[in-house]
Amino acid sequence: MTASDTNAINILDLPDEMLHAIFNKLNMTDMLYSLVGVHQRFDRLVLDPLLINHLVFVTKQSDIHNSWVNMHVLDRIREEILPRINEIVNKLTVDTFSMKHVFGAIHYPQLYSLAFVNYQSDIFVRHLSDNTLLRHLEQITHLTVDIYSEKVGSFDGNDPCIFELVLLCCKRLIDLTFFHKSSRTYLTILPLNIPFTSYIISKLTKLTINLNSFDDCLYLLNACIESLSTLIIRIKRILRSSSEIDNKKQLVKLKCFSLTTDWYTYYYDKQVVPLLRRMLNLEELMLHLSVIRTGSAYIDGNQLYDEVLKYMPRLNKFIFHIHTHLNNYFIRTNVPSNDDIRNSFIKREFQSVNICADEKLTYGMGNCHIYSLPYYFEDFLFMSSCFQGGRFNKVRMVLLLDRLPFEHKLFKIISQGFPFLQKLTIVNYEPQTNEQQHLSTLITFKHLFELNIREVHTDYVIQLLSDRKTRLPRLTNLVIEYKKLVVVTNNFTNDMTRLNCAKIKSLITHKTFVRSQNFNSYFPCL
Repeated sequence: MTASDTNAINILDLPDEMLHAIFNKLNMTDMLYSLVGVHQRFDRLVLDPLLINHLVFVTKQSDIHNSWVNMHVLDRIREEILPRINEIVNKLTVDTFSMKHVFGAIHYPQLYSLAFVNYQSDIFVRHLSDNTLLRHLEQITHLTVDIYSEKVGSFDGNDPCIFELVLLCCKRLIDLTFFHKSSRTYLTILPLNIPFTSYIISKLTKLTINLNSFDDCLYLLNACIESLSTLIIRIKRILRSSSEIDNKKQLVKLKCFSLTTDWYTYYYDKQVVPLLRRMLNLEELMLHLSVIRTGSAYIDGNQLYDEVLKYMPRLNKFIFHIHTHLNNYFIRTNVPSNDDIRNSFIKREFQSVNICADEKLTYGMGNCHIYSLPYYFEDFLFMSSCFQGGRFNKVRMVLLLDRLPFEHKLFKIISQGFPFLQKLTIVNYEPQTNEQQHLSTLITFKHLFELNIREVHTDYVIQLLSDRKTRLPRLTNLVIEYKKLVVVTNNFTNDMTRLNCAKIKSLITHKTFVRSQNFNSYFPCL
């Protein structure tokens, strides 16, 4: 025996705590397939009830095209492992591929939580009709449904049927998440057959959902009015509501409400405020809104208190980011300073608030952002040139939009304040005025993989793609106007923009073109 053999460490020599830490780094499928049956100690640790009460079977991105291997692995788990642990499983997460292997003839008597992820709508509806799955759905109280569409936006006219089928199949349901929080797909509830399903909807106490319209929100709230205590909702766009839907009846059971919208609304005062005033017993409120006002003022602490918060005497937690875009082109108005707006919150005993506002209107227009700290949301929408910085560790997506130019300094501030930024969209046709300044200050977006610079002045294409100004080491997705791309890259020969384009795998130009030899060498990953 050599000295090296004597000093070798066997994995079985490691303490249980260290092995647990190692196992927790593994994918659930890999862990069960690779470790169970190898050694009695591995079996004891891997099949610990505290570890496997929640089983997650989601296909890794790298394994999607290796279906034969996945099928072999899941077949062994189904035949040899799941029958040993099925009675202690409380939660299951499955995708389209693993579902039939995980269920099959196996029953999970203690299962109460189920998550379907990465499903297409037609496949999901088909699975809902499976008798084996239906037997389990009848005992589920907590359900997550994450459906994706090939096209970003809404599903087809059968959307309400999917939601209704879920409610009909899960008769004990109390907590429903419909669509993933990061999804940009939206459900149309109208015309859901509420009288037919009201006895099921009335049992829901918590609902997380993405909806197409404000009417869908009102319709759903009125259907769940007797039971719902928590509603987390994202609305695609808040437009004018139908006068036929009640927005007056008090929502006395509601304790927690979160409202997010992806676009501007003109109807904050006429629709959102009346809805919030119905929530007399609310304890937690979260608002992420962008509001357009004409002939009015920025939303500040005084307005929030007078119009909303004073109607919620039990409120103890308020998280918000509210953006006001003033359009007072035909009306001369003075706008408050950042200090004035900050004092309006201090007067109402809001200490952890930040303000970013235009103190002068340009063409009668201005922007104001008010948000609680620490910043809670994963996106920062409609950021304007007045932004002064801060720390935004949770933010993954930023949308920049203004009629005033974005200078190099602003991009430096964003790169420092948003260290984990992944997606950046810019809309601005105003040229930079100080583009020659700060050239010695190189900007790096370490995690940015998606960049949309289609609706911009050419200055911003240079700002983001030139490696003398900005480094984008992970950029793989680019949306840009083809003509600007040709100009800035000098017909795909400019070495200053070559580095940031080298890893791009998705290029959207909204125009067909013939790839030249220079193009192919410029984008080797396409």
